[in-house]
Amino acid sequence: MEAETARWGLTFSRPSDESLLVRLSGSWTVEDRLPSAAEVARQVESDPGIRRVTVDTQDLTGWDSALLTFLIRLKDQCSRSNAVLDEEGLPPGARRLLALASEVPEREGARKDEGREGFFTRVGKSALATHESAREMLTFVGEATLAFLKFLAGKASYRRSDLTLTMQECGFQALPIVSLISLLVGMILGFLGAIQLSMFGAEIYVADLVGIGMVRMMSPIMTGIIMAGRTGAAFAAQLGTMQVNEEIDALETMGLSPMEFLVMPRMVALILMMPLLCVYADLMGILGGAFVGVGMLNISVTEYAVRTQSALSLTHFWIGIFQAVVFGALVALAGCLRGMQCGRSASAVGDATTSAVVTGIVAIITATAIITFVCNVLGV
Repeated sequence: MEAETARWGLTFSRPSDESLLVRLSGSWTVEDRLPSAAEVARQVESDPGIRRVTVDTQDLTGWDSALLTFLIRLKDQCSRSNAVLDEEGLPPGARRLLALASEVPEREGARKDEGREGFFTRVGKSALATHESAREMLTFVGEATLAFLKFLAGKASYRRSDLTLTMQECGFQALPIVSLISLLVGMILGFLGAIQLSMFGAEIYVADLVGIGMVRMMSPIMTGIIMAGRTGAAFAAQLGTMQVNEEIDALETMGLSPMEFLVMPRMVALILMMPLLCVYADLMGILGGAFVGVGMLNISVTEYAVRTQSALSLTHFWIGIFQAVVFGALVALAGCLRGMQCGRSASAVGDATTSAVVTGIVAIITATAIITFVCNVLGV
């Protein structure tokens, strides 16, 4: 049974009653129209006594993946017919590739079930994921608190140079963007107040509106949001990249706590810098309101300054500072948490950065609502 026009050859012989010899010759490449393994299967099925199939490839002049495909299918056919394929006559390279192809079969259940999950299944998975996320968050906050207490006791393992560098990045380098945003927010408050108060001839109270609004509420919130988008995202990206490069695992191997060495300096730096940035934002916001008051409402600089001084009190100032400290801690925790939870890929770093910004902003707004409610209850 040999093809006369093809460049390949396929013949059969019976060395014994229980064996079948398959002799391959010529070129067995993808460029040739090769026979199917079913032809060998028909020879095996025609005689149920065949228990061994031997392949002779001494006359092969060339082969590639086409031969390997033929052999894989032949091996499957022999398995279904309770026959054994003798691979001794194969080229060494083909024998190794055949062994590699059949060594790791597909695991049962490895393919994903494309069926649509039920509503209650999705709800249950979401509830479990939320519970696990809350547990991880509480664990992280607890570990960060312990690391901060060790810092206060002088027992934390960290580098002072890292703390100093992080304070510079969180403080001095953030002044330009804080200046711009605070100045514009102060001007916006001034515009809104000028439009409404001019209807009652009470333009001078623009100074009260801008001063109290900036010092008590807007400066801490806007500074916190700026730091969430700027510094919180940077923290998540830095720690996420370290997670991808397995640097955090290396720290643990060396006996260093990632919470003390990485998270604690970032948290302390942001807690220390946020009140200073908030005070600076207060000044820039009041200056923005003064531009509107002096430029639009013909209020003198002295009158605006005196009115602002009389409207403000230390209560408003300390409430703003307290909020700035809380927002600094929340932004640092959100950024470091998402960075430590980052996966081991580049896309995971991007997801962690986005999640850090969202988590930080949501935490700031939630904390603002709680602090405002408490202050209202206390009457301050």
